[in-house]
Amino acid sequence: MDPDRRDAAQKRPWAHARLGAHGVHQARRARRGAANLIRHEAVNAALLTLGAMLAAVGFNLFLVPGDLAPGGVSGLTLVVKQLVALPVPNGVLMMILNVPLLYLGYRTLGGTTFVVRTVYVVVVMTVSIDVTAPMLPAGGITEDGLLNALYGGGLMGAANAMIIRAFGNMGGTGIVARLIQRFNGVPIGQIYLLSDGAIVVLLGAVFGWEHALYSMVAVFVAGMVTDYGIEGPSIVRTVFIVTDHPNEVAEALQVRLRTGVTSWEGKGMYRGGQRTVLFCTVNRAEVRELGRIVREADHHGFMVIGQGQRASGGTIGQSDAPG
Repeated sequence: MDPDRRDAAQKRPWAHARLGAHGVHQARRARRGAANLIRHEAVNAALLTLGAMLAAVGFNLFLVPGDLAPGGVSGLTLVVKQLVALPVPNGVLMMILNVPLLYLGYRTLGGTTFVVRTVYVVVVMTVSIDVTAPMLPAGGITEDGLLNALYGGGLMGAANAMIIRAFGNMGGTGIVARLIQRFNGVPIGQIYLLSDGAIVVLLGAVFGWEHALYSMVAVFVAGMVTDYGIEGPSIVRTVFIVTDHPNEVAEALQVRLRTGVTSWEGKGMYRGGQRTVLFCTVNRAEVRELGRIVREADHHGFMVIGQGQRASGGTIGQSDAPG
């Protein structure tokens, strides 16, 4: 405590008590912050571990028995083992192939933190691949190539989404995909589809083109599931309404759908007249009723409905009437 504040506290005993209470409050906030950080990191570690183990199961149970390469280092591992016939377990070879890409991630994406998380995922996944291989049926659970592609790709996509949500990476071409996304914002599932195409071509040359076609299905499914797992379902609809009867439309939406409505004034560039623009969000199931409400209140109103991934706060699903 600085001298001025100490002197003031001595002259006013109540001030000293208040300063002490303030210190206690700050200490409690610090403890809560530390507890939240520990909880957050524990959840991330659980997601990283579960995602890595799920990827290992999908690799051994569907991809290896079906001779499918879902792209990335896991697919390249199958190709290299077939061409070179190295006496090395799949997990160890996958780790070796990941080393140069890990260095690229260290240099460009997140430094030490990124490398630690990614190395943890790669180690858990490669160890799980070698550990679970004897526990699972050697020939998988189906001989159908399409089923292997669908379920193998789905499990790899779900695992990848878990790992990315925990700020990790599966390594391999996932590092390249994250790097490309960082600079151009393309959905990561689309980048996987493009970046893993070369691996699938190699698979076609090694295992035959029928396997390559099934592998493309696995790559596509993995990309779709990854995007879905990261962003979640699109359950929110954003609505813009240009109307000459804003009060009637807004009141009807507020009463019948119990949703908040925001308005601002606009100018029609064709005729130059003043128009009111209304904005609101509704659930997917409410879209049809919303259209009916708008048409009843303003038959000539112009309406645009878009997709939103999520909405929080505000009055979605509630009435914004006072009280």
